[in-house]
Amino acid sequence: MLSLFHRNTFLPDFKALVSQETKAFFILNIMEKKNIPGLPHLQFRNIFCIGRNYVEHAKELNNEVPSKPLVFLKPTSSIIFDGENIQIPPQSQNVHHEVELAVAIDKAGKEIPKEKAIEHIGGYGIGIDVTARDIQQKAKEQGHPWSVAKGFDTFAPLSTFIKKDQVEDPQNLNLQISVNGEVRQSDSTKLMIHTAADLIHYLSTIFTLQPGDIILTGTPKGVSSISKGDKIEASLDNGLTIISVTVE
Repeated sequence: MLSLFHRNTFLPDFKALVSQETKAFFILNIMEKKNIPGLPHLQFRNIFCIGRNYVEHAKELNNEVPSKPLVFLKPTSSIIFDGENIQIPPQSQNVHHEVELAVAIDKAGKEIPKEKAIEHIGGYGIGIDVTARDIQQKAKEQGHPWSVAKGFDTFAPLSTFIKKDQVEDPQNLNLQISVNGEVRQSDSTKLMIHTAADLIHYLSTIFTLQPGDIILTGTPKGVSSISKGDKIEASLDNGLTIISVTVE
């Protein structure tokens, strides 16, 4: 506390006090998000994301369909949970929702064969890849990475995860997201270009996958903008797991 007082007086520097308290609150909030809800034995590590993994989504944004998975990352500081708020950053005027199947890794592996990929999964969830579309578009035009457009705080809402034995086939699940009660996206994971097993195999040829890694497997068609005050609900296969968030 002594550092918060002026050198020659006993008057507190309230600006410094507020700043430090805000930072402490933010850091504590991040620390509380270490454990994966529904899979408490796992702690969040990396968030691997896949772009353009549904043909119709690639087309709606006038993008080419990639021949191999298009990979980018989100920081764990972007994670929020059910009941929390997406914050629209002042840097963007066009923020979109993208509903996705989230896969949690429970077993480490490198060069994982596709036929053994499911053995490395701990569970499944529903995720929203929130995207600052205007920032992403500028980055694409300049050949720059998408990290800023995808990585703002609160840009990775994640549901409670369900154990993998509750899902018979991850390639036969319905993904749905609604905004203010209006369904915006609703499609099946069977439409993925690269399956969850494909993605685990591919990623493990580049990175050593670790327990707690999350894979956001791509979004189907129907992405659209969100605004302050919007109520968003995303669900996996008609309610296996659900996340509700508000835009502020």
